[in-house]
Amino acid sequence: MPDPKLKGGLPPIAAWLRRLGLIAVESLWPPLLALALSFAVGSVIVLAIGESPLRVLSLIFLPGLRSVDGFAHVLFSATPLIFTGLSVAYAFRAGLFNIGGEGQLYMGAFLAAVVALSLPEAPRPVAMILGIAAAAAGGAIWGFIPGWLRARFGVHEVINTIMMNFIAVGLTGYCVEYYLQESGMIPHTAVIPEAFQLIPFARGPVGAWLGLNRANPLGFSIILALLAAIAVAFLFKRGVEGYRLRSVGLNPQAARYAGIAVGRVQMRAMAVAGALAGLVGVHEVLLYRHRYLDNFSTGLGFLGIAVALMGKNHPLGIVLAALLFGFLNTGALEIDLFTEVPRELVVVLQAMIILFVVAIGEMATRRRRRRRGRQ
Repeated sequence: MPDPKLKGGLPPIAAWLRRLGLIAVESLWPPLLALALSFAVGSVIVLAIGESPLRVLSLIFLPGLRSVDGFAHVLFSATPLIFTGLSVAYAFRAGLFNIGGEGQLYMGAFLAAVVALSLPEAPRPVAMILGIAAAAAGGAIWGFIPGWLRARFGVHEVINTIMMNFIAVGLTGYCVEYYLQESGMIPHTAVIPEAFQLIPFARGPVGAWLGLNRANPLGFSIILALLAAIAVAFLFKRGVEGYRLRSVGLNPQAARYAGIAVGRVQMRAMAVAGALAGLVGVHEVLLYRHRYLDNFSTGLGFLGIAVALMGKNHPLGIVLAALLFGFLNTGALEIDLFTEVPRELVVVLQAMIILFVVAIGEMATRRRRRRRGRQ
């Protein structure tokens, strides 16, 4: 007898996989369909330009798959997106929309650089802890403020976080340009002390064992990102705070009636979300640049929203979605070098993925509601 949950609700292949218990297809098929539709539309654009869609797709994915070094570059590009995707998902668990990842990662990176430059004599183990803590603290402070405004005055966090983005970019830029700037065309700080610098894997025994090129930038930040994803997944599944987040996110009034301090949960959720975004500072300042560079982000905070949507706000899905965007970002250079297709096609693909994920997700939700109504 067929499972009533599958009746009229899933494509045949998805239903078959569900029966086998292989995957949670209700969550998986909408982003996969969105991805397929996005590449289909992108293929039409590529054909109009006069290039081969298969060749463009191979240039996007093969460089990251044909060697360990290429895949390491994909992981490096995906790392900050894991942080910002987790940030969006964590806030969303409490029913909050964190659009402020961009400002939070700027503040995390800036505070990490300031702490490092202020403590040049710190021993290396202490420096590492202080650098990571400073990045998380900078983002947490910038996330807590809109959380407090929401909990205390009911001001919507979307407005607050968007405005906080502008303030963070302007404030950090002002401080660097007028107080911390070293000589150069683009405002930036001095190089942070060596004790605070994270060394890429390629310059150690791990890099030699994996055969990484010494210029490969992948380092400890990917481990930190994966640990953060595991911690968030565990908290969502088993933690008491995860239960509170879910209760507040599903029904704040019922959660308040059950004795949960809704305002405190919302403030903590935004602070933790900000801390996750702020950890991008570990990646950018402590590992990659070894200094704070003004306007270093290429929209990482906003791309985190797309990653969270693509990953259905699940930590594992976010890691996989970040990998996809990592392939797209690293493949953009290959497209630009070896075809007539502009690298901006990758931006178009990313935008279409977001649009299709949102549209298909909404369609799937409406179908489920209609099916439940009929039952």
